[in-house]
Amino acid sequence: MSRPLPLLGQMMDRPLSIIALLQYAARCHATTEIVSRNCEGTIHRYGYGDAYARVQKLAHALVSLGVNPGDRVATLAWNNHRHFELYFAISGMGAVCHTINPR
Repeated sequence: MSRPLPLLGQMMDRPLSIIALLQYAARCHATTEIVSRNCEGTIHRYGYGDAYARVQKLAHALVSLGVNPGDRVATLAWNNHRHFELYFAISGMGAVCHTINPR
């Protein structure tokens, strides 16, 4: 008796991780804009492809600073593109992102 073929492309085809969401967006929606407002009031726009490239660079920078998978990294940042990048870089490299809210 032969085994049934797996249904590729389904949600159980790969691990459901935070970074997988951004990888999918970068691959399938690279030019779709992410829009955020900086603390100074300026608007920041870039696509998922550019965001993913920046997240990868940030993850490599964190590794060079000694952050390893399983480490906890606290963030104290405004809710803008920079915090978006921190969130995905930290969790994408296997560390734990701990957001700090001073209020």
